[in-house]
Amino acid sequence: MNPRRAIFLLALLALSGLILAACSGGVTPAPATEEAATEEATEEAATEEAVALSGDVVVDGSSTVYPITTAVAEEFALIHPDVRVSVGLSGTGGGFEKFCLGETDISDASRPIKQEEMDACAANGIEYTEFLVALDGLTVMVNPANDWLQCLSAEQLAQIFGVNSTITQWSDIDPAFPAEDILFFIPDPDSGTRDYMIEVVEKAIETETDLRQDENTTFSSDDNVLLDGIANEEYALGFFGYAYYINNTEAVRAVPIQNKDGECVLPSNETVQDGSYNPLSRPLFIYTNNASLVEKPQVAEFVRYYLAEGAAKVMADVGYSLPPDGTYENGLETLEAVLGQ
Repeated sequence: MNPRRAIFLLALLALSGLILAACSGGVTPAPATEEAATEEATEEAATEEAVALSGDVVVDGSSTVYPITTAVAEEFALIHPDVRVSVGLSGTGGGFEKFCLGETDISDASRPIKQEEMDACAANGIEYTEFLVALDGLTVMVNPANDWLQCLSAEQLAQIFGVNSTITQWSDIDPAFPAEDILFFIPDPDSGTRDYMIEVVEKAIETETDLRQDENTTFSSDDNVLLDGIANEEYALGFFGYAYYINNTEAVRAVPIQNKDGECVLPSNETVQDGSYNPLSRPLFIYTNNASLVEKPQVAEFVRYYLAEGAAKVMADVGYSLPPDGTYENGLETLEAVLGQ
């Protein structure tokens, strides 16, 4: 063969090999590499967003809702460590006072907002949104040494706790009970728990429009103060949220309440959810300042987390009951609607 022709054929074969190699090995991995790069960029962006989220979220209000919001805030801090969530417990009424002055982003409430509070918010240009976050069983409690009180009806609650009550000793409730003064431990006037009991009392006896205020009655907006009082006084009687009871069952004893069917029922997750613990089952709320939601990303994200997973995650630990199915989903839709305005 002609030497020049042989060299030409060898060069042609080498060039063909390079072309085939480029077609078979150099192009196909590219899509996978691009996809991986895109996923990595998305993850980095999400991480940067989480780290970048910062600022304050100011919450105040109900001492009953306080354990829920505090527990959610602790979980939220693990995801967004640069966001500072402060939670106060001024009572539902005290919380709404601050909220309607624009001093807080979120108000914890153990009752729905009252008309006068709505008016105060409106006067100050505060628009808000209500979110149902839990169910509670308002719990009537005595000292563990009390083995005589086994059940109370709504009418008896009114006779005992009503503002016009003449009951001062246990024997005034039943002659078989000890002739000892009852020491009452009751939430103070800023408490939504107190407001709810007033509603129960007034429905039972119309003339009882408030709760007793005598020398044997101790008031506090801090449920821990009420708890300590009942735990340390043999002849004590009081009430507050279920969570403070269920976490201190060795210190106090819950009193069964006669429901509308005549059954004496203790508060529990089951009896609160199925409604058999009536009339002392009640809803718990948070109220959000709409301007805070729109203007402060950390507030919107905190509320989103609260409804999406935070509340459900901590509810069993704090001792309250979950709201009806679909409540949190509806709340999230409402939140997104506010943010989309």
